[in-house]
Amino acid sequence: MATSAPGKNPRLRLRLTAAAEAKVRSGHPWVFAESIREANREAAAGELVVIYDRRDRFLAAGLFDPESPIRVRILHRGKPVPIDHTWWSKQLAKAVRLRRSLFDAQTTGFRWLNGESDGWPGMVLDRYADTLVVKLYTSAWLPHLPEIQPIIEEQLQPERIVLRLSRNIQQTAVSRFGKRDGEILVGPALDGPVVFRETGLQFEADVLRGQKTGFFLDQRENRRRVEQLSKGRTVLNAFSFSGGFSLYAARGRASAVSDLDISAHSLDSGRRNFELNSSISAVANCARESIQADAFDWLENNRERKFDLTILDPPSLARREAERVRALGAYSRLTALGLAHLAPGGILLACSCSAHVSAKEFFEAVRSAASKSKRNFQELETAAHPPDHPATFQEAEYLKAIFIQLRG
Repeated sequence: MATSAPGKNPRLRLRLTAAAEAKVRSGHPWVFAESIREANREAAAGELVVIYDRRDRFLAAGLFDPESPIRVRILHRGKPVPIDHTWWSKQLAKAVRLRRSLFDAQTTGFRWLNGESDGWPGMVLDRYADTLVVKLYTSAWLPHLPEIQPIIEEQLQPERIVLRLSRNIQQTAVSRFGKRDGEILVGPALDGPVVFRETGLQFEADVLRGQKTGFFLDQRENRRRVEQLSKGRTVLNAFSFSGGFSLYAARGRASAVSDLDISAHSLDSGRRNFELNSSISAVANCARESIQADAFDWLENNRERKFDLTILDPPSLARREAERVRALGAYSRLTALGLAHLAPGGILLACSCSAHVSAKEFFEAVRSAASKSKRNFQELETAAHPPDHPATFQEAEYLKAIFIQLRG
């Protein structure tokens, strides 16, 4: 039987609507507030809840979050098992085992745990060299940190562990659990970014304050593909962040790269990443331009600039379902602007990290914009999640990319 922390209250028991019960049984990891038909009592964040079906049989166990529309994040379904130290250890070991063969010493930045898709709903665990970053998206994990942290230390033996918190739980974390975003849970203090390796290139990651956990690890495979396509090309990297695509393009012997971002901080990070790799002759010989501007505005107002490879990797344009239609329009406009900057034979890489926009919808928006341009394009390939970022249910499928090339 699933167990919870000792206390006076009886174990939290829930029953769900028929539709929700069917979704949980089919493997979906979330139970929404409106799907709960019956509960035996009120519950606090992080309590272990046991869900029973209509025949009073064990259905699943999960973590309860009274402050989120996602009330329960499923940990286990099927036959009852103890959710204890041994169980947590096995869950982590399973995810680690799946990734051991994916990377060698040339790549020390990757994801150990990818939330729901690895059985750790609402939590990710990223590696940056000897630093691990735990990011929580639900306060339900906060009371379990004292038990989880030693397990992570034992199995992965990091120099330090940094805690990052989603904005929506930061106030709860401080007031109820005394935890802050950017807190170092174990290990020495940091006086700057952490430097890690990706396919032999060095990058800095601002693990204390940076976006996500400090870097966009999920675009690794697309960066590798850009390197393969860059020889002799001029490259525009729109929404460049810290210049990951540009650095790969430079090592791939691009003749010049232009980083375009509205953030001076991001552009400075991109410059430092180039400096970190200046011993690589192709990087040292590649001209780098830094453009601080709104990408949409710059693309619109500088149409005379042409490039052999244009990369469009904007932040999420649909953070909620209500923004989906507007986001599709924005992706279409952005694609049209990017295509206008392609030289003959040029290649466009268009990306989306908006979970509320499906891959089908995004690819159709890009293809439609290419068709409306009245130019002749060839689709090279599409891409999705890298192997250390598995997506096992629809809502987790946020990342998609498409490469198209202008003929002639």
